[in-house]
Amino acid sequence: MDVAIVGLPRSGKTTVFNAVTRGHAEVAGYSDRPNVGVAKVSDPRLDLLAGVYQPKRVVPAEVRYVDLPSPPEGLGSTRGVSGEYLNLMQSADALLLVARAFADPAVAAVDDRIDPLGDAQTMLLELAFSDVEIVERRLVRIEEGSKGARASERVNLDRERELLTRLKDGLEAETAVRHQGLSADDRRSLEGFQLLTAKPIVVVANIGEDQMGDASGLESELRDGLAGAGVSAAALCGEVEMELAAMDAEDEREMREGMGLGESGLERMIRLSQDAAGLITFFTGNANEVRAWTVPEGATAVEAAGRVHTDFAKGFIRAEVLGAEALADSGGPANARRQGILSQEGKSYTVRDGDVLNILFNV
Repeated sequence: MDVAIVGLPRSGKTTVFNAVTRGHAEVAGYSDRPNVGVAKVSDPRLDLLAGVYQPKRVVPAEVRYVDLPSPPEGLGSTRGVSGEYLNLMQSADALLLVARAFADPAVAAVDDRIDPLGDAQTMLLELAFSDVEIVERRLVRIEEGSKGARASERVNLDRERELLTRLKDGLEAETAVRHQGLSADDRRSLEGFQLLTAKPIVVVANIGEDQMGDASGLESELRDGLAGAGVSAAALCGEVEMELAAMDAEDEREMREGMGLGESGLERMIRLSQDAAGLITFFTGNANEVRAWTVPEGATAVEAAGRVHTDFAKGFIRAEVLGAEALADSGGPANARRQGILSQEGKSYTVRDGDVLNILFNV
């Protein structure tokens, strides 16, 4: 999963990037190059399965975060996103929008104001403007292409024109693409456009250390203010989380306990990103490797098999399935078979979060 981190200038988005990736990217000054980091997804079910299979290696799922440089003209000062900045955002599976909530006299705020909700709304509006521009350009090309098109071609162009016109009307009415009730066929037709408001979005208010006690209240304000946008919202002290992420595991644990903090910013952002994207986790295991995989909620067994290897999907016969906890309690696959709790599932089986799949195939 790829998540693009974006934000207005001086929002602290690179600090948040360092917190969620345990990175060391330079946080002062302007950079025109993206920072890229990979966060491994902690999952206690992997430990259970490692105890069952005793594998040579354990491979957690990963989230790849890309901290995008602020566009030269400044996100929020134009109507839409374009160029390389747009390309980088389009290639992401989800967007994490960082809105400044902290006050720091040494770091001037955009327009000399601290307004995380207003900043989030500004960024969401920019995404919508970009989608409108993309749709309008395609509509112009459809109009030009229709003039010399054959009757059969014109039918398809008319169908696309109708869909895009409906999308444009919705966007101009401030309805994101992901909330326009598109059919499965519509979504497939739009895959190549990589529209930004079709992507899952998490808004993160970057708070100061002095605001940590009020984090839940700020989160509620954000959720209420962004309810119509249908995005996830959270508050995070990027500065503190970045400092904690730079410590070794034991020191970080002790410091978190001393400060009364719960899960790390890394773990929380991963969970929010995956939840926003509608991803679930399944596992595969043998004596060589135990691995976690992510697929969209609702994925079938054959789709999950293809996530592991294309040959598994092509030659799919069936999958032996059992939840990770149940498999660990049974003592392993052999015991689960003897106990009759290892189910045999076909291609259309809907994978559930926590399933362990043993995929049988023939190519």
